[in-house]
Amino acid sequence: MKKYLVIGNPIEHSLSPKLHNYWFEKNNIDANYDRKKIDKSEIQEIITEIRENKLDGINVTVPFKTDVIPFLDTLSKESQITRSVNTIYKQDKKLIGHNTDIKGFELSLKETQFNLENKTIFILGAGGVVPSIIYALEKLGTSKIIVSNRTKQKTENLKKYFSNISVVDWGDQPEFDMIINATSLGLNKEDNIDLNFKNINKKKLFYDVIYNPKETNFLRAGKNLGCQVSNGKMMFIYQALEAFKIWHKVEPEINEELKKLLDL
Repeated sequence: MKKYLVIGNPIEHSLSPKLHNYWFEKNNIDANYDRKKIDKSEIQEIITEIRENKLDGINVTVPFKTDVIPFLDTLSKESQITRSVNTIYKQDKKLIGHNTDIKGFELSLKETQFNLENKTIFILGAGGVVPSIIYALEKLGTSKIIVSNRTKQKTENLKKYFSNISVVDWGDQPEFDMIINATSLGLNKEDNIDLNFKNINKKKLFYDVIYNPKETNFLRAGKNLGCQVSNGKMMFIYQALEAFKIWHKVEPEINEELKKLLDL
């Protein structure tokens, strides 16, 4: 039986095992997918398990998407550009790091039918998934990307790789057409993002990368303003689909039974 893992910290909220194990069953694949909470010091040991064929693949979530890179042999083009890895696999005895978050985000945006051309996007956060979001948004023709993070140095570091982004202090609120919460604020029900949204018009899109819980306080604020809202459920499913295709050379089905199973 093949074995797969998602690693992160925190990891309890991850629905990846439920999703991948459902697809294994539907596609008659003899495999198991689990989740594991680790510390940064354990990364090398976990990745060595792929090298030694004890594991067949790993997904990486917050906060290790950059930390895993030194232990890999090569990176895909997408991971080289974003310095972010969320999918690891072995090919020709080499460990390869890939980024399926980009495709996952792009495909999820298509489902919102929100026109991104010449729009201003305001991103909250500068962590693991943000480079993937910026890369996707630049491909999709947005005119301006503004980033704010509680630790400003992290945002300044992003400018090394994406020189066209603008940076504002945490708590500042520029004009935007779409706002994305890419922080972990919202994983806990009491989490609030301290911004004043009172003067926002209804043509905005509020997008939260978080999918569990499915409605964060951030999305509730957008909904109460009459804005379009979208959580990270379809990004989560699509990024998993891309990883599944890499590992198993099979394109699994996204159907209503799956969405019901995940309660998304």
